[in-house]
Amino acid sequence: MKAVIFKQIGTIETVYRSKPEIQQPTDAIVKILHTSICGTDLHIMRGHVPTCTPGRILGHEGVGVIDALGPGVSNLKVGDHVLISCISGCGLCKHCRAGMPSHCLSGGWILGHTIDGTQAEYVRIPHAGSSLYPLPPSVDAQGAVALSDAFPTAYECAILPGKLKPGCTIAIVGAGPVGLAVLMLAKKLFSPRMILLVGKGQHRLNAAKGLGADHVLSSALGNDALTEMALAENNGDGFDLVVECVGIPQTFELCQKLLGLGGTITNVGVHGTKTDLHLQDLWAKNICITSRLVDTNTLNDLIGLVQSKMIDPELLISHRFKFSDITNAYELFNTGSSTNVLKVVISMD
Repeated sequence: MKAVIFKQIGTIETVYRSKPEIQQPTDAIVKILHTSICGTDLHIMRGHVPTCTPGRILGHEGVGVIDALGPGVSNLKVGDHVLISCISGCGLCKHCRAGMPSHCLSGGWILGHTIDGTQAEYVRIPHAGSSLYPLPPSVDAQGAVALSDAFPTAYECAILPGKLKPGCTIAIVGAGPVGLAVLMLAKKLFSPRMILLVGKGQHRLNAAKGLGADHVLSSALGNDALTEMALAENNGDGFDLVVECVGIPQTFELCQKLLGLGGTITNVGVHGTKTDLHLQDLWAKNICITSRLVDTNTLNDLIGLVQSKMIDPELLISHRFKFSDITNAYELFNTGSSTNVLKVVISMD
């Protein structure tokens, strides 16, 4: 089969590999129909994830058809169209039973990280019974790729810990796929009074406006100007929920400046360096700061929201590629906000 591997720092390569086989009774082999590229794949390319070694098949998002099943999987059948969760959970260990499959003792984020992933014609899925989700025919398979990671991350790491109430105010820092998914979910489900989004790239800011942001600001303005302008849009008050979707010291600093009394910062960004916490300014403000990994426990709920047309993950897809053109997809996605790219979908030839 054809597959995309992390060859060395800065380089991916399309290679031929043997088709994966069942290794454990709870495994499934899935024939990939559609996959995608995540910012985490770029972190791997750049050498920021030392636990992912050269030669690994990349990717942790995808939709496919079950090609083979181990004898221990009873809730799925060969031929089922399924959504692949970015998290593999056994459902039995102490962390899974505590609702944290992201920390599963034999799973977690392993696809495209410590085992071969979804950017291939076939992928082996461990713990298939609790890590694959049947995809209803009414849900578009290409759009559903965004449900593997971006939407559950937005919902579980940003929205739910934020304890939103109707009429609240929200500031989202970061206009990538996850930040835009936060915007879409918050707007559709919680009737906020106002959503402000800060991000890079005019195309992404325009997309945010199209998805319902009341105000958008370019991060090129700098934190001081952004703080002044954002608070002015909220009558001088801080925001009830501030969502960090970037993962650098400057954006976490901005989030602290935008936080209102009794508010919450939900951190989604992956931080690779230390960042300052200005507790001297925050300790008396009755605030909360949360940070967590996605568990994908809400995937059934999100699939239901798509079926009922409450949310449309296709709105995040800006570019579509054939698998034979995946190198160009990586090159485009690597440009980030400087081009008109949001979420890319790669379909098998």
